[in-house]
Amino acid sequence: MTLFLSQYFSIFIHLIICSLLSVVFFVFSFILTIQKGDTEKLSAYECGFDPFDDARSNFDVRFYLVAILFIIFDLEVSFLFPWCIALGSLPLFAYWSMFIFLFILTVGFVYEWKKGALEWE
Repeated sequence: MTLFLSQYFSIFIHLIICSLLSVVFFVFSFILTIQKGDTEKLSAYECGFDPFDDARSNFDVRFYLVAILFIIFDLEVSFLFPWCIALGSLPLFAYWSMFIFLFILTVGFVYEWKKGALEWE
């Protein structure tokens, strides 16, 4: 048991040092910075524009569609990379499972394309 714990001792020391450094950096940044903000910094909008409409206004649904499409295809790529790396050692079932996954995503992409979700006016 001692041999097992001694192998992880360096990781434990590393975690302690990292935790202490992060606390020290946080405390020093809080102490050394100027805490008094000016009126522009404390305003609701830091971009320089005056608020021109209600913050609760409705967005066009296309913004949400683009966000959902990005998430879908980003997840597709994140599943595809490990599969491509291990493709030579995977069984035939894994190949066809990914093929079905990509086919379903392609059908969804074609459906959204035909419905006009990818066209921006």
